[in-house]
Amino acid sequence: MIDLQTRDIRSFIPAQDFELSKDFYVALGFELAYSDANLALLSSGGHSFYLQNYWIKDWADNSMLHLTVADARACHAQVAALLATGRFPGARVAPPKQEPYGALVTYVWDPTGVLLHLAEWTD
Repeated sequence: MIDLQTRDIRSFIPAQDFELSKDFYVALGFELAYSDANLALLSSGGHSFYLQNYWIKDWADNSMLHLTVADARACHAQVAALLATGRFPGARVAPPKQEPYGALVTYVWDPTGVLLHLAEWTD
């Protein structure tokens, strides 16, 4: 067996409108740690992902990020207020839902259609 000694894992997420998506994630509270014309590194709570200036609809429609949060209901209220400003066309949020796997989840779709699971563990 190979011992990779993994220190971090980062997913690549598509962006149809790169600038709008970067602004969206910053508005959600992510720090823009790096950005060039094609790639942005966004971080929160010591965890990061790459946002790509690249988009294929089928890929975007099947991309998801699962984030553990302290309070899914508070996240829903804050994201709903952010989206009510109209700054992020195409983005949407669903009310928290208790999932059978033990998390209360607020589902958020970013402006590209990437699905975020803002999950508060309840079990």
